[in-house]
Amino acid sequence: MIHDLILKNRSIRRFKQQSTIKRETLEQLVELARLSPSGSNLQPLRFYLSNQGEINNRIFETLAWAGYLKDWPGPAEGERPAAYIAILTDENSPKPPEYDVGIAAQSILLGAVEKGLGGCVIGSVKREKLKEIIDLPGNLKIALVIALGEPAEQVVVDDIPAGESIRYYRDEKDVHHVPKIKTSDLIINR
Repeated sequence: MIHDLILKNRSIRRFKQQSTIKRETLEQLVELARLSPSGSNLQPLRFYLSNQGEINNRIFETLAWAGYLKDWPGPAEGERPAAYIAILTDENSPKPPEYDVGIAAQSILLGAVEKGLGGCVIGSVKREKLKEIIDLPGNLKIALVIALGEPAEQVVVDDIPAGESIRYYRDEKDVHHVPKIKTSDLIINR
């Protein structure tokens, strides 16, 4: 059921690094993005896939993790992603592709959850450095990076009323909490 997939689709930031993700699995996730809606059917997105240790290490160094967790520098060795999918945009596209990027990212993440994986969309990227590492052609820009792997943390959703803090946090048992405003507070015409 889609509700269950979306509920399980939390931003996972700690992974079982020793678990591998096959290239074929990454290609299946990109297939979901390919089949997703695209504005004017322009299909301006391209993808860079990595499931290899050395390139993963280099990609990891270009990413910033969990802005609300100020004292946490990101996943420790052994908890890092097993794979990455970088979503790229073509700067020659006649229309801005940002909606396509969001739709593609959600499709990839839902597909990952269905396969028992977890992921995290990362927008805080040292783009110039990453572009150099993955040797992108000049017309392609990095929109975001999706980190993927087998989850090594528990993430729960906490319903909150509008106006309370939306900052995610980890409790004393290291459970990651994600506050979400109640549906009844989001609908304005009751």
